[in-house]
Amino acid sequence: MVTGDIKNKVDNIWLTFHSGGITNPLSVIEQITYFLFIRGLDEVEEKRENEATVLGIEFKRIFPADKQHLRWSKFKNMEAAKMYQVVSEEVFPFIKNLNGNKDSGYAKYMSDAIFIIPTPQLLEKVVTSLSNLPMDDRDTKGDLYEYLLSKLSQSGTNGQFRTPRHIIRMIVELMKPRPDDIICDPAAGTSGFLVVAGEYLREKHEDLFLDKNSRNHFNNTMFWGFDMDRTMLRIGAMNMMLHGIENPNIIYKDSLSEFNTDTNQYTLVMTNPPFKGSLDYESVSSDLLKLTKTKKTELLFLALFLRMLKAGGRCASIVPDGVLFGSSKAHKEIRKEIIENHKLEAVISMPSGIFKPYAGVSTAIIIFTKTGAGGTDKVWFYDMKADGYSLDDKRSPVDANDIPDIVARYNNLVGEEGRQRTEQSFFVPKEDIVSNDYDLSVNKYKEVEYQEVEYAEPGEILKGIRELEEEIIEGVTELQKCIQVK
Repeated sequence: MVTGDIKNKVDNIWLTFHSGGITNPLSVIEQITYFLFIRGLDEVEEKRENEATVLGIEFKRIFPADKQHLRWSKFKNMEAAKMYQVVSEEVFPFIKNLNGNKDSGYAKYMSDAIFIIPTPQLLEKVVTSLSNLPMDDRDTKGDLYEYLLSKLSQSGTNGQFRTPRHIIRMIVELMKPRPDDIICDPAAGTSGFLVVAGEYLREKHEDLFLDKNSRNHFNNTMFWGFDMDRTMLRIGAMNMMLHGIENPNIIYKDSLSEFNTDTNQYTLVMTNPPFKGSLDYESVSSDLLKLTKTKKTELLFLALFLRMLKAGGRCASIVPDGVLFGSSKAHKEIRKEIIENHKLEAVISMPSGIFKPYAGVSTAIIIFTKTGAGGTDKVWFYDMKADGYSLDDKRSPVDANDIPDIVARYNNLVGEEGRQRTEQSFFVPKEDIVSNDYDLSVNKYKEVEYQEVEYAEPGEILKGIRELEEEIIEGVTELQKCIQVK
């Protein structure tokens, strides 16, 4: 857990960058990420040294004998000008060329690192401040970096890169990742879904780390994330490694393009793909266009999930409400494909304030399993009203929160049988959905229960108004008498 003291230290580092002229929040986090990588390399080297000393064995160094001054523990004690020269002219070129060192999980994300700190004084302040941050264990490292990432959500439009952590956690708890899963987020951003999936597995399946093969799968082949923003790739990779995943597969890839040929590879997809933005239609994979000929990324991503998943693979994706009820041919085709040829399990409608203050769009979570042979007989709907935060731009904590109820009910769908459509959650038979042109909006099926309200007769209402008026006149008269007496 990030304490107030650590938060203050991070806030001070943030202010240090701003006062030094680096104000773009992504640039700040990117530079901090570089330095956390560099500090991490030194910590790995120190650990190897200690183990070698105890065991009396040789080990392969990250920093050669003539490069020891490039270690964090060495240059952090240099005077500002010397430190600046070493870091800018030697440390950064060194880490950029570490890519050939396969033993370094850090290296492959640093090949295009750019040093932008303008002055020795700013560098000295940053290094000193980062040296004082506790990085003793996985939980502290992960929580610290999560707090750093939360600043993206406080810094204008860059908040679009982060799905609210509690919404990610809800989706992970709905999908229940398993130790043998191969998990992918094809629009990974800061890797929030993958990080929380890893945390869930540590909490619920501690024994997986006792088995060598399972542990190897967790660290090397379980988690896959794609993004087209190299800054996001670096941040996402660091986020995962600080949460204890040694070698995450965070890859530069345009998920919708012809270059992404992933087919029948993953068992679980959890994601919040982009709803809008630029799309190079000419480069979109023809496989996806065969399923839904459209330029709308939210529909193309649904087609992508179906192609990427293995048979029996599960998907939970955030989608804009338009996906649920859009009347275009492409909208209907993708809904029909999921319902008729696979198994649509749930649609959870979320209130429009979830992504405020950056977007007011209404969204939903769609959950399905790839079968290739149908299987949809009924769909569970939940009309979510609250997520524990106010639905205005401030997003302040409130008591109202449907998330625990959603998780509990989805994990006991047998108990949902027989619930009425006037309630917050209910089943809808496939036949009803088909007859409504595959419309998946909860309002299409939810029944509003009207309560009869009885009003008094008009004559009685007028009588009451006259009596109230007489009381007012009497009061005014008494007030006038009091004034006259004085």
